[in-house]
Amino acid sequence: MAHQCFVLTLMVLGVWVSGATAHGIADEPMSRRHEQWMAQYGRVYMDAAEKERRFQIFRDNYEYIESVNKAGDRKYKLGLNQFADMTNGEFKASHLGFKPMPMESKTGSFQYANLTDAPHSMDWRTRGAVTAVKNQRSCGCCWAFSSVAAIEAITQIKTGNLVYLSEQQLVDCDANDGNHGCHGGFMTGAFQYVINNGGITTENNYPYRANDGTCDTNRASSSAATIGSYESVPANDESSLLQAVTNQPVSVGIDGSGQDFRHYKGGIFTGACETNMNHAVTAVGYGTAEDGTKYWLVKNSWGTTWGEMGYMRIQRDVAAPEGLCGIAKLASYPTA
Repeated sequence: MAHQCFVLTLMVLGVWVSGATAHGIADEPMSRRHEQWMAQYGRVYMDAAEKERRFQIFRDNYEYIESVNKAGDRKYKLGLNQFADMTNGEFKASHLGFKPMPMESKTGSFQYANLTDAPHSMDWRTRGAVTAVKNQRSCGCCWAFSSVAAIEAITQIKTGNLVYLSEQQLVDCDANDGNHGCHGGFMTGAFQYVINNGGITTENNYPYRANDGTCDTNRASSSAATIGSYESVPANDESSLLQAVTNQPVSVGIDGSGQDFRHYKGGIFTGACETNMNHAVTAVGYGTAEDGTKYWLVKNSWGTTWGEMGYMRIQRDVAAPEGLCGIAKLASYPTA
């Protein structure tokens, strides 16, 4: 009898271990997942009440992510990232910041209008024109990161030198109407500032601080890159955007406020979103997936823990003329 009980116990344990192994982390208590996430992202709360409130938000976000992934009906996956303990309202208030002005949609010259022979795919990262992914943190200056990425790229294309340029200079010094540092701005205004200032300095010379500051005119006068002008891509036309991105990375406005966008982990984003321009990224390429889905490759400024190491592939050539999430609605680029 004792031997039978022992064998039965082993069998039960074997089933339990097998089940635990099969389910993995999904069987761990939610509180433990939250603690692991806090350790990973260095999150510390001011008191037990705040920790409990953040835990509830974390749990809601986790359950939403799990429900989307388990449905298995989308071309992309969601995942936990640094935004997992934030409400969507908190996220939108601190990590967006594109505020387009009426002049953003102006018509004008478009030097790539006659391009007819665009390659099947393009990735400016492989051509050495894209710096590493940066992180704007809790400062609504995506417009500065998008602008700088485009200027870094055209500088490398024209000179062969990839230089990390200063977003903080734009945050502190760009006083164009509509540009307000961490409280939002727009890319063509940033390009105009760089033209008026006679250039922009390096990131090392004017480091990023993720807050508004007083312009350091001495640092800002040390130019490391210049641009001659800027142009807008014809609005609501993905084919025109393709012509531009074939020739250089392009600053684009986008709606980045949706839950799926915020929790995006990988794959080709085809999620539901509006066309309200509230975030700025940089289109650095395009391509076609194995299943035939066309996509844009965009560089974001939320660090490498978001998306595909800081990048997103977002569906290209959709039915809406403005593109998915409005990516073809307001695009611009600097010229040398």
